[in-house]
Amino acid sequence: MGRENSTFLTEFILTGFTQHQELQLPLFLVFLIIYVLTIVWNFGLIALIWKDPHLHIPMYIFLGNLAFVDACLSSTVTPKMLVDFRDESRMISYSQCMTQFFSFAIWATVECFLLSAMAYDRYIAICSPLLYPVIVTNTRCIWLIVLSYASGLVHALIHGVLLFRLTFCNSNIIQHFYCDIMPLLKISCTDTSIDYLMLFIFAGLIQLVTIGTVIISYTLVLFTILRAKSMKSVRKAFSTCGAHLLSVSLYYGTLFIMYVLPTSQQADDPDMMDSLFYTVIIPVLNPVIYSLRNKQVIDSLRKILKKHS
Repeated sequence: MGRENSTFLTEFILTGFTQHQELQLPLFLVFLIIYVLTIVWNFGLIALIWKDPHLHIPMYIFLGNLAFVDACLSSTVTPKMLVDFRDESRMISYSQCMTQFFSFAIWATVECFLLSAMAYDRYIAICSPLLYPVIVTNTRCIWLIVLSYASGLVHALIHGVLLFRLTFCNSNIIQHFYCDIMPLLKISCTDTSIDYLMLFIFAGLIQLVTIGTVIISYTLVLFTILRAKSMKSVRKAFSTCGAHLLSVSLYYGTLFIMYVLPTSQQADDPDMMDSLFYTVIIPVLNPVIYSLRNKQVIDSLRKILKKHS
């Protein structure tokens, strides 16, 4: 019966971020501004890196790709959320829902691997500065980026295939503001134990590998900084790594709570604030965090503005 009903299932209903009608318009305006800033700042950073030949080095190639992924991640979730603020039906078709989750899974995974690659890049730059041009070449940097995108695609395919085997005969109401895997598993009438297991294994493995890389890299960086006798070197190292550490802490912290902690799958309602943070807030914060703490980016922006003015 469940599989028969799933044949006729063509739409889901997203409950949205809030049910209070008086908050719909203010929230719509707030998130519209955030989304516009996300697109402008991230693609502006990409254009800046592309235009300045001095920024065509691994550190900024990674940063440009991170900006692209942030823009894509926000674009996967925010436009539909904005539409739902003004559309009381909040309907999303089955194909749109699966596409949204698939896209989200790709970009969220790619960001994890990019952040770990950036941590490795900073480790080599600070701990082995003389060998940095030999170890972290542009070619090796591009290969790391390609592997990050490939990992995101494979991870999304694994969970996408598992989702397509599910039937939804009990309910088509998704308690979320976008199609995420956890609320979808909750409304399935198929046995989802294998889905939860695969989610815990792969999400946990990705977190273990990427966070492990970040922790090991910055532990070695910290030891190097503490051994440094020059205060100028210490300040430069903290300036270089501080922005990345802040971004990593914000992103991995929310993902870990959502997908790895065992309690996350037993919760009655998904923690929308965590989801909102890493899908909407972090993408708009990252270009600001990295740009304001990066002297080369600021100098490059000043030169371009001065040239055009």
